[in-house]
Amino acid sequence: MEEDKLQDKRVDVICQHSRDGEVIPLRIRVCDEEGELHAYTIKGYKDLSGRGAYTTRDGIYVTDRMQVFECRILVLGRIRVVRLYYDHVRNLWAMTA
Repeated sequence: MEEDKLQDKRVDVICQHSRDGEVIPLRIRVCDEEGELHAYTIKGYKDLSGRGAYTTRDGIYVTDRMQVFECRILVLGRIRVVRLYYDHVRNLWAMTA
């Protein structure tokens, strides 16, 4: 069920990989209800990975094969906090607000 939740919340992400192997999310692109794409630059983030297996408050079950980022983006002039989930096995990015 959790994997279905990720499938339903997929987004495009541009990220950078540091020479130390760190993944740094830079930009996201999401599709709204009308099918229009919107791109947002990530203004800041926190890597919440490495806490073991747990279920987030968004209802996503996180394991050690995933990375979780809490990101700040600018939407219509206001800062919003979203969570990005990166599943290394399936190479899939998902977002919850």
